[in-house]
Amino acid sequence: MTAATADSPYRSYVYAYPHKTAYRPLPDRPALDGLWAGERQHALSLYLHIPFCEVRCGFCNLFTRIGAPDGLTTAYLDALERQAVAVRAALDEDARFALAAFGGGTPTFLTAGELERLCDIAERRMGADLRAVPLSVEASPETATADRLAVLAERGTTRLSLGVQSFLDEEARSAVRPQKRAAVEAALGRIRTAGFPVLNIDLIYGIDGQTEASWLRSLDAALAWRPEELYLYPLYVRPLTGLGRRADQPSPEWDAQRLALYRAGRDHLLAEGYQQVSMRMFRRIGAESASAGEYACQTDGMVGLGCGARSYTSRLHYSFDYAVDAREVRGIIDDYVATEEFSRAELGWEMDAGEQRRRHLIQSLLQADGVEVDGYRRRFGTTPAEDFPVELAEFAARGWLAEQGPHLVLTPEGLAHSDAIGPRLFSPRVAERMAGYLPK
Repeated sequence: MTAATADSPYRSYVYAYPHKTAYRPLPDRPALDGLWAGERQHALSLYLHIPFCEVRCGFCNLFTRIGAPDGLTTAYLDALERQAVAVRAALDEDARFALAAFGGGTPTFLTAGELERLCDIAERRMGADLRAVPLSVEASPETATADRLAVLAERGTTRLSLGVQSFLDEEARSAVRPQKRAAVEAALGRIRTAGFPVLNIDLIYGIDGQTEASWLRSLDAALAWRPEELYLYPLYVRPLTGLGRRADQPSPEWDAQRLALYRAGRDHLLAEGYQQVSMRMFRRIGAESASAGEYACQTDGMVGLGCGARSYTSRLHYSFDYAVDAREVRGIIDDYVATEEFSRAELGWEMDAGEQRRRHLIQSLLQADGVEVDGYRRRFGTTPAEDFPVELAEFAARGWLAEQGPHLVLTPEGLAHSDAIGPRLFSPRVAERMAGYLPK
């Protein structure tokens, strides 16, 4: 697919700001203890990244490799433990984690024994109490085996997120996702038996050949399991992915199709007793929540472990290198497992006062609750309208923005256009860096 036009509702999924494609090598490779000195550390988030999957789906542009030769997962966990020791030493002695997540890739690519070790690294090396804080883990149907799920349940997993994308075999094939509905249903049965408080199911709309009727059939198949959460993702076709390499390109009507499917899915879930948390996230009313507890993504830091993880301090966002191409990914993983010293940041983006304001606004506005104006003022001494008058005036003129008591919120139509609103709030410097990134 060619780059989205300025008026497309699907310019970019903004799950973090700035995106890793804006990061560049840090010439001074700053020491982690200096980066974390003076930072708020009473409610940190901990993220452990496992860069392995059994297959790569056609739409996937995540940092992951397919399979692992003998010994690689052990070597990766060895490196992860070395990194954990170095990172923990850079934090304050009384640093505390309020939230934890294992992502990827597919964390459940690891064996049950390796998952035990992963939890040990989080607890014994980093000091995270996994049974006392919300812990979210991503899984795939084929790797959601009973022995793996038993480990995760016993170690305190609050939320198990299953990537399904579609319950219809023909749609899964169209998205280049080799799975059968029978395997998905079996995995969901095992997950429910394991007793996780929160089940999340990921689904995708905009797949070639998908209709509103087939989309709703897939949604109803998911709803039969009464998931506490559902994420509805629009399909994107990105460079270097399986779908991106295909000669045929989506039709110009694709934006309208995706928007219509989004609205159909949203309305269906609202009618079935779910509330909308963001453009993508829906939570069943009255269901248990794997809330972030004390952690606030706008203000609290994140500690990422693993070669695909990123970390956030108030002044610097940093990570290792990022790639999608299989050969490039393998090279980065090989470099990571060979690394002995993890006490410095390699790539990143400095967060000045203006970028902190943008991040706070983006991370808040793209949630259904919106921006608490007084909270923004307490932090920055200004209001969003004072800092972003042009952007917010445009959103209001388009019917995307409204005042709701003390909050500035997106209207239902604004939430539908979240993937257009987020990029409009990027700073010119971030946009320029992202445009200059060469996919690899």
